[in-house]
Amino acid sequence: MRPLLPPIPCGLARVAARIAQIKARFRDLPCRFPAALASARASTPADLPEIIAAAAARHRVDPDLLLALAQVESGLRPDAVSPAGARGVMQLMPDTARRFALADPFDPWGSADAGARYLREQLDRFDGDIALALAAYNAGPAAVARFGGIPPYRETRAFVSRVLTRLRTRTEGAQPPPPR
Repeated sequence: MRPLLPPIPCGLARVAARIAQIKARFRDLPCRFPAALASARASTPADLPEIIAAAAARHRVDPDLLLALAQVESGLRPDAVSPAGARGVMQLMPDTARRFALADPFDPWGSADAGARYLREQLDRFDGDIALALAAYNAGPAAVARFGGIPPYRETRAFVSRVLTRLRTRTEGAQPPPPR
């Protein structure tokens, strides 16, 4: 008689089954999944302006605006993590990342794409008002709606001001100051 093993919790069994499915899907690819993931994570800050510009073009967002936002959010660091838990170059919160199907917030390509989609959503929601869209990106659209404008949060007001200053600097042809 075999010894009884403790039962696997239902949630873990589902996760294990899903992992097996994913491994099977990637087993036959010419490049292995870990190598592809390592390559994606190896993007350097020198690559990021091009990555961000491509995401901006895909989602009809001003590339200078998206780059200025990324510079203020993360200093163009794909591995950035904020004290509040925002992650990646576009500093998306885990719930926002999940909403945009971003599995790895530290992947610069995925982060730039999800950040551009989120910014496009805010620009559409606030009729193209860049300041309100940036405030919503930072504090959430509910806060902007609740206050009828940029919320009176010191962090949000400073964020909007810093992004707009960088945007103005970029569009006027001067080099932006280095990230902090």
